[in-house]
Amino acid sequence: MKPRKTWVLVADGARARILQSNGSGGGLSSALNFDFAASHAPSRDFGSDKPGRGQGAGGVAQHTKPPRVDWHTYEKHLFAKELAKALEEALRECAFDDLVLVAPPKALGELRQALANDVMSRVTSEIGKDLTHLSIHEVGRYLEDAKP
Repeated sequence: MKPRKTWVLVADGARARILQSNGSGGGLSSALNFDFAASHAPSRDFGSDKPGRGQGAGGVAQHTKPPRVDWHTYEKHLFAKELAKALEEALRECAFDDLVLVAPPKALGELRQALANDVMSRVTSEIGKDLTHLSIHEVGRYLEDAKP
């Protein structure tokens, strides 16, 4: 029987890497030769310089209007879609059998919404924690300790 290939997606809202499990006790290695990165600029760098203004009652006071779009959040949404597209393509190429998602809760929710049903059916575990700052070895150790 062919061994199952398990990928581990370690992500947050702006960066991600895909690791591959080397079997029980074998640790993790990089599944791809690159990492994913999105724009990490603050919202003010995406939109206009100043928010719009509105006129108060009687034309006396002016109030600023909040922006209609939080560009920083929107960029994170687009990044989740980019990751989902890459995973769908990898699944079509039979690059993995099982998928483990590791991301902060908010990013995990964005990923869940962006992933296609066939990719979601391969998800065997989800961890709502930001591990992007850890090395591959540390991520492997964390996942081993997290197993029941």
